[in-house]
Amino acid sequence: MKIIAMIPARMGSKRIPKKNIRLLAGKPLLQYAIENAVNSGAFDEVWVNSESEVIGELAKCCGVGFHKRPAELSGERATNNDFTREFLECHECDYLVMVNPTSPLIFPETVADFVSFVRDGKYDTVLSVVEEYAECFFCGKPINFSVDRKVNSQDLVPVVKVVWALTAWKRETFLRYASLGKCATFSGELGFFPIPFDQAVDIDTEAQWKLAEGILLARKIDSEETEYWGEK
Repeated sequence: MKIIAMIPARMGSKRIPKKNIRLLAGKPLLQYAIENAVNSGAFDEVWVNSESEVIGELAKCCGVGFHKRPAELSGERATNNDFTREFLECHECDYLVMVNPTSPLIFPETVADFVSFVRDGKYDTVLSVVEEYAECFFCGKPINFSVDRKVNSQDLVPVVKVVWALTAWKRETFLRYASLGKCATFSGELGFFPIPFDQAVDIDTEAQWKLAEGILLARKIDSEETEYWGEK
């Protein structure tokens, strides 16, 4: 089974200009996704998908492939369906895993576990999710609990939230859905892979940038012995 990684990285971004090459805790945001994909040891190939030659140079410096998408797929109106279909039409594989560069906190080991889950071959699409153990409402109605009684949060049925840090598609199924004009992003049989909350931060705003940078810097500090007030 051939599984390849695609890291989508446009140069344009309105909320955080040129965020994929902006330095986060000392290195370009995009570099985290590249290193996490490569260091996972899970892929036959790793590609950066972009319209930008500058991003292409960064990809080459990091030792991975560069797929230059067509100009018509370089704007914000280009959908995931569009650029993923174009990429898959150019690259043979059994499964494609999209590694999101705006999720730099994920560990290579988590990427490897995700790919192992994909290799089982049970699903056409695998989505990375976070499990929320909290009382949740939709349109004013409870969806995972009853308002008639209060239960401990750990006893709730978790609500799963798609976080897009990692997404996998079976190439054959994705292209079939796309050729029929259907939404291939959620094509076929869906599988869900939980990832830890602290690895799921998706950077779309300056506040999320600061949060991710703080976590990355904290990881560099040697862990100290846990202390408690009043205990010596």
